[in-house]
Amino acid sequence: MNLPKVNPHYVAGFIDGEGSFSVGIARHKTLRSGIEARIQFSIELRADDREILNRIQATIGCGKVYDCNYERYGWYPHAKYKIGSVKEMKEYLLPFLDRYPLQAKKAKVYQLFREVVDIAYRKEHLTPSGFARIRKLRDRMRVYGKKHRWETARVRENRSPGGVRLM
Repeated sequence: MNLPKVNPHYVAGFIDGEGSFSVGIARHKTLRSGIEARIQFSIELRADDREILNRIQATIGCGKVYDCNYERYGWYPHAKYKIGSVKEMKEYLLPFLDRYPLQAKKAKVYQLFREVVDIAYRKEHLTPSGFARIRKLRDRMRVYGKKHRWETARVRENRSPGGVRLM
């Protein structure tokens, strides 16, 4: 499928508003250390906006678009654009965002995320000191992502009245 690309400045603005840079730390049974860093970039929208995610994917040049089902929460179906490959982030996403920089506070999160990707790309995350650096960077990223005690507009917007009733 050959979709038209989107203006890259539009994509950067879209990422400022809807993008998510995440670094998760999780147990992993087969790794010697027993833990791993899960590094990913994503944008998640309602499924009826899937086309813009496909066009953003075409513009950045990598990643995948997935369907998500949150029916058990009473949410509308969603689509998620995700880049989970450190190699793809290093070769496509980082150069894109360096060329078309973010303008909101997410730019600070991006700089920390960029360091995490660089550490993982150089395989330094496999050492105790490299993994400790990733943890510290992740903790600094979290400061910018703190949620308020009250429900956000995004959650309310995604819920359908009385839950989703699909035929």
